Amino acid sequence: MSLVTALIRHRRHPLFGRLVQEALALYGMEVPAAVEIGPGLVVFHRGFGTVLHPYTTIGAGVTLYNGVTIGRADPWVPQEESAMRRVVLEDGVVVCAGAKIVCKTGVLTVGAGTIVGANAVLTRSTGPDEIWAGLPARRVGTRGPAHGAPGPRALRSPTGGSRVIRACPTGGCGP
Repeated sequence: MSLVTALIRHRRHPLFGRLVQEALALYGMEVPAAVEIGPGLVVFHRGFGTVLHPYTTIGAGVTLYNGVTIGRADPWVPQEESAMRRVVLEDGVVVCAGAKIVCKTGVLTVGAGTIVGANAVLTRSTGPDEIWAGLPARRVGTRGPAHGAPGPRALRSPTGGSRVIRACPTGGCGP
């Protein structure tokens, strides 16, 4: 477990919570005590520049890279008047560097296993095991084993065609 992950885990400590919040601020992270975080959170590059809204729920095994922002799409409206209720990242979500997830109304849910690409701006809910990229973010593929075979996860074309784009061109990257 990295130091940043340990600090995030202890941000609600009754005695040292405030000190932990200040230590996270030194890393450039804003993780309010109200954020609900499941087990197995992974934060890469010390999460520098990451800001999470207090009404955020993070599931188990979520990965956050640096520069991620999760919040409201209407920051000029007082919180009490905002139509945004919550942002939910389900289990196994990966949010890449610089991605923004902003909710305007209700609950925005990022489905289990979904990848939000670098610098994407996601403004709507996703399904499970999808890949979203762009500004505004749009679905560019899905995650899953190539044609049901075991091995590295692959990207499938959103058009449902037979074309499969491997996440790793050689097929030998990662576990």
